[in-house]
Amino acid sequence: MNTSTDRIERQILLKAPRSRVWRMLADAEAFGDWFGVALKGKRFVAGRHTQGHITHPGYEHLLWDVLVERVEPERVLSFRWHPYAVDPAIDYSGEIATLVVFELENVDGGTLLRLVESGFDSIPAARRLEAFRMNSGGWDQQMKNIEKHVASS
Repeated sequence: MNTSTDRIERQILLKAPRSRVWRMLADAEAFGDWFGVALKGKRFVAGRHTQGHITHPGYEHLLWDVLVERVEPERVLSFRWHPYAVDPAIDYSGEIATLVVFELENVDGGTLLRLVESGFDSIPAARRLEAFRMNSGGWDQQMKNIEKHVASS
């Protein structure tokens, strides 16, 4: 684990071809299935927002909203979002969003998925540590989730 306060880094070897892993990332509906967001009928398009309600119990009232930055087929998907933006009474739109980057690489035995979420040092101090902590644990779980979905697809 990276000890930086500004970024979270994870990687996982997925025992599947890069094309299958890419579908789990770049197909918004498939992404939503493993990530826990209702994205039926949605797409990831660079320069556009993608939104859907979170499906994780207790968080269904929250709208997941990302601004897609890059979609480079079978290589990179990135988006910006407001991490751990879970209080409906707070307007997070004035905050600088963190950048989430997924990168794929062919390796012996499958596909290496690298994830970096950066920009936490720009989040207001009052919620920075909690957002970092919650997303850090969240990415641990999401790496397990995508591994299960890739294996079953």
